This record gives sequence, structure tokens and C-alpha cells, in this order.
Amino acid sequence: MDEDRLEYWVKANRFLYGMVRAMVGTMVEIGRGYRPMDELSKIMAAKDRSQAGMAAPAKGLCLMSIEY
Repeated sequence: MDEDRLEYWVKANRFLYGMVRAMVGTMVEIGRGYRPMDELSKIMAAKDRSQAGMAAPAKGLCLMSIEY
């Protein structure tokens, strides 16, 4: 892993529009100390997008593969 880069791997059986960007943005907020780490599990359990952080910009996000 490069020190100037974060790698965030997501595997799921389906994705919603903007879901990965919201997840990455929330994780960045946690990493920067704007949110406590334990808040992530609460956000995921709530299934409420309004509780998540700002969406990460699309620039820099890369789709690696699709499996069927």
C-alpha cells in the first residue's frame, strides 16, 4: 500500500447508485477523526443514507472487476 493512497475494497451482491462513494466518504470522515469508529456499524445497521457522511468524489475511485 502506498502511503499517499487509501485502498478500500468492497464486495457485494448488488450496489445502489452512489453507495460506494457514500461508504468511502464516511470512512474518510472516521479516519480523520470527525466521527467515532463505532458509528460505522450504527450507520450500516440503520440503512439510512442520511446518517452517512458526504460522498467521496468519483475521481480516484476505480471499479476493479465484476463477477457473475
